[in-house]
Amino acid sequence: MRIRASRSLSLLAAAALSAAGLGAVSGCGGQKDADGDTAVMAHRARKVARAWDGSTAAAAWRVGYHPMGEVAQLPRGGLRSQADKRAYQDHTFVLRGTLPDTGPKDGRVTWIGGGSLTRQLAGAVESYKTLAGGRTGGKPHLTVTGAKLGEMSVATSRGPAVVPAWLFTLNGYASPLKQAAVIPSPLPRPPIGRAYGVPGYPLNQLVQIAAGGRSVTVVALHGACDDGPVVAVLETRGSVVLSGSVKHRKDDGGHCTKQARLQQVTVKLARPVGDRVVVDAHTGQPVPCKPPHGPSPSWS
Repeated sequence: MRIRASRSLSLLAAAALSAAGLGAVSGCGGQKDADGDTAVMAHRARKVARAWDGSTAAAAWRVGYHPMGEVAQLPRGGLRSQADKRAYQDHTFVLRGTLPDTGPKDGRVTWIGGGSLTRQLAGAVESYKTLAGGRTGGKPHLTVTGAKLGEMSVATSRGPAVVPAWLFTLNGYASPLKQAAVIPSPLPRPPIGRAYGVPGYPLNQLVQIAAGGRSVTVVALHGACDDGPVVAVLETRGSVVLSGSVKHRKDDGGHCTKQARLQQVTVKLARPVGDRVVVDAHTGQPVPCKPPHGPSPSWS
């Protein structure tokens, strides 16, 4: 398991990101408590795996279109200046042209490994608003001068797929900025409810599945009075169940600051993810994938 640099946030912000209380993260206790917590979390993970494996929810997941990575693609060679990179990260765009106001309502998702699916498409204006994040200008900014329908490759829960995409022309760039136009499939209803009273906390975000699928990177939550996050994994034929917790809780006599930290954790797997669903043990739902520059399903 590999852990990347963390960032801090207030207790209030952490609560907004996770329904679990910080007490489960920054609490204090000894080895006996830790062993008991591990057993409880392992039991919950097995329960979640049994619920998902062979379920109608798992079957629906496997036939749907669920992006598992970024659904926007930069112009060939990337953005050339720091100002342009900042504008893209801040969703700061200016429209200096006309976008198509008509287009096909549906498009075909074609998986490289075989299979296809017809899904509803977002229009050029709607896709532009996703890129711009509702912002209408500012400095620095990227200038969009037009768009046309094309295609791009997207990482999904069923492997890489070629999907319809809006190709936005950027002032100063010879190749377009691509934005997937396909609206993701709705999430299936989980076959198991959320856990209450189970140690640890839900995972905040699925960052990426590595090329080849032999590891997953997630955003985990931990507190100021521990030695960082731990993400345990239970692999079955049909699911990858992840359980977030912390290691080495510190007993400081009750003087822990009420502060939480988000940290990226990479978890190695025994075999590639494939079409297995990556599930959070606490919520019983797929770990939310939230691409910063594109649409994602409702993970609530």
